[in-house]
Amino acid sequence: MSPRHLRRILAAGASVAMAATVTACAAEPSPEVAVRTFLLDWQAGDYEAAARQTDGDVEDVAQALRQARDQLDMAALRLGLGPISREGDSATATFEVQADLGIGDPVWSYEGSMPLARSGSGWAIQWSPAVIHPRLGEGERLAVTYDVPDRGQIYDRNENPLVGGTDVVAFGVRPARLDDVSEGVTALAELLDEDPEPLLNRVRSAPPEEFQPLVLMRANDVAPSLLTRAGRIAGVETAELTMPLNPTMAAGVIGDVAGTAEHKVSSRVSGPYQAGDTVGLGGLQSVFQQQLAGTATTKIVTLDQQGRQTEVLEEWPGESSGSLTTTLDSVVQEAAEGSLAGISAIVRNAAVVAVDARTGEVLAAADQPDTTDHAGTFTSEYLPGEAFTIVSAAALLGTGEVTADTPVACDPELNVGDRTFSNAGGQLWGQPTLTQNFANACTTAFAGLGERVGPDRLAETAADFGIGGDWGLTVPTYPGEISVADGAAGTAAALVGAEGVRVSPLTMALAAGAVADGSWHPPRLVTGDEEPEETTPGVELDPDTVQALRAMMRATVQEGAGTGANIGTVPVHGQTGTAPQQVDGEDVVVQWFVGFQGQIAFAAAIEVTPDAGGYSYAVGAIADFLQRLPYDYVEDIGASEEAQAAGTGAAAGAGPAY
Repeated sequence: MSPRHLRRILAAGASVAMAATVTACAAEPSPEVAVRTFLLDWQAGDYEAAARQTDGDVEDVAQALRQARDQLDMAALRLGLGPISREGDSATATFEVQADLGIGDPVWSYEGSMPLARSGSGWAIQWSPAVIHPRLGEGERLAVTYDVPDRGQIYDRNENPLVGGTDVVAFGVRPARLDDVSEGVTALAELLDEDPEPLLNRVRSAPPEEFQPLVLMRANDVAPSLLTRAGRIAGVETAELTMPLNPTMAAGVIGDVAGTAEHKVSSRVSGPYQAGDTVGLGGLQSVFQQQLAGTATTKIVTLDQQGRQTEVLEEWPGESSGSLTTTLDSVVQEAAEGSLAGISAIVRNAAVVAVDARTGEVLAAADQPDTTDHAGTFTSEYLPGEAFTIVSAAALLGTGEVTADTPVACDPELNVGDRTFSNAGGQLWGQPTLTQNFANACTTAFAGLGERVGPDRLAETAADFGIGGDWGLTVPTYPGEISVADGAAGTAAALVGAEGVRVSPLTMALAAGAVADGSWHPPRLVTGDEEPEETTPGVELDPDTVQALRAMMRATVQEGAGTGANIGTVPVHGQTGTAPQQVDGEDVVVQWFVGFQGQIAFAAAIEVTPDAGGYSYAVGAIADFLQRLPYDYVEDIGASEEAQAAGTGAAAGAGPAY
């Protein structure tokens, strides 16, 4: 049962209590009896009975009371008796009116009055439209009008619009031209596969000569035959509009706008929305619905017989719509989306996300498929594979027992507890250091170091990199989680991102940004005061650990598994990874490349089929992304020179990498 219907039932129940009062009145006729009976019957919707308490034609009075209800589309009506003044055979009664205009609309309260006269048959209310409202004149009717503000725009950090204008066809009616309101609106609703009730609610209370847009459809989806069929319904009209509905980029982050035939507000969105409204269904459009849509200014007006407004009886000012400025950068977003445009059919889903390492501000969030219901950059829950060794190396270095130069064997296979770890391409010969193993994403080397770090330190270090925190971002995000299984095998699996840890692409981009800046920053997506206060504060990392990580990540790009991304004048730092896992019930391998160039921290996560080996799609996507950035966009924030100095000759002495 809808809230609107429930409220009507409750109002009917209230009238029962009033009836008990009436029966208790004195038998001798008095103006109070006539007034109470009239108000009781009017409130209960028994208009003929109410009309019999007046001196007017019963049918005409009943019709006037019924039309007043329909003209306001009232959900409930409450009437309260006020003072009655009497002078001989004349009297004037006052009463309080509370007209509930329905879900999302206000309650209209005003004081009414009615004159009475006594005759041989008793007291009768002297009927005129002023009984309904003191300022309603002969030949006038009530109506509700809505002045709806245009939907606000969403901008990038440089005030470039992110939502484009869409040509829309509005299907609507002029109520006065409908032969039968219920029949005509229902016919339109059936034609467009809509629920007729919210459309009828809008039409009943509308000015009869004003066009009422009821259903919006994108112009490209409207077939000529549909326009023809709609035109055959008396009173139905169409209008062409341009509305900001479609995101021009970052579709999953910006979100969808409802109000069109394929996104029925009446069936998909709960809340105080009317037919023809636009409502954000996802992303920023949903989170900031009230700010972007504003609220309508509602007026109760009187209209003459030609439908012209004669007076405003009551007005409830709405709120103007407002714009929203995000941290996204259209230049970076275009580069990220372009880097995924040519991904092969072997790829299922793909994501490239970029943040400003200095602030945590999201600069780009590109997804494939690029749809408004897919924001994998923020919400995908992936095993990170060897990309997680950024965090693992930080935990190992923090023990003081391991340094970047510590020799660690990189064997083809390694048994830890009851689990076997293997390197897809073989091994590193000689005595490779931790840096060399990191640069070549050697699984067995890191898996064998579990006893050096332990599950508690690994979990604490992951928390320092924001994993599992409560970021307080406005849109849905997955900050990741870590839960290391008991035993040496559990720690080993977590160290190489094969089990016990899951992340989103945004999680890993922020982790890389922490190495670039020296501090982990919580993510931000909108500017100003709109973003909630984050509940996980920033964390300053150990400077010595940061310096070592920078050198290790630079070695990956210079001489290790990420050489395909070694481009540009500002050095690129990164780490690769592959992680076999199930996504939506299918076996896939997620290729990772995570890192930074100057102030731009990034992560690419590419789902490929199990037979697609290596890191080529992820590394290639980031290489393409960085090449698409303007020449002077990347700023060297100092991490590159430090890594160059610390990492000089770091990979020397290693044998051929697999």
